[in-house]
Amino acid sequence: METTRLIIVAVGGQGNLLASKVLGEAALISDVPVRMSEIHGMAQRGGVVESAIVFGDATSSIISDGEADILLGFEPSETLRAINRCSKKTRVITNTATLPPFTVSIGKGVYPAVETVKDLLKEKCASLVAIDAMKLAKEAGSPMSVNIVLLGALVQSGGLGFTKEAMLEAIKRRTKASFLDMNLNAFEMGYTAAKEYNS
Repeated sequence: METTRLIIVAVGGQGNLLASKVLGEAALISDVPVRMSEIHGMAQRGGVVESAIVFGDATSSIISDGEADILLGFEPSETLRAINRCSKKTRVITNTATLPPFTVSIGKGVYPAVETVKDLLKEKCASLVAIDAMKLAKEAGSPMSVNIVLLGALVQSGGLGFTKEAMLEAIKRRTKASFLDMNLNAFEMGYTAAKEYNS
């Protein structure tokens, strides 16, 4: 089976780990071998959280520089920070809603313009889908569903080896019942936004 290497980068609290679990569940539903590893960093203090997920036949979950087939970013500057994982073959899906770090808010750092981030990503990768996942999450019912919006965009962009239906089933299995309708709505919104972005 062909191997697909996915890197997910986020800021602590954005739901990266739940997204990884949903993707793992979808792979299991689809009989796709999966390996994953996570780097939590300073997650509880707004630091970067990174997940590496390898689908298909592979012996390791380590994804070296230039090896990512897909980069999924929950925050634009974190997506840009992970650009060294990409090559000219990498598909990038990123949220455009910003969460500037503490250093920016106290005037000790400068946050790059989102359009600049997008231009830099386009130069490095095969394709880019950039959507305001926070706006869509709020429309779906909660800003906490940014991760599920981005999963919708990821699945629509293709390349994972399993179906939309498998992802929906994984969301049903891995998210709390009280949030299920909202999360299913968030997934559809991300899926539609990515489709429109590519058309």
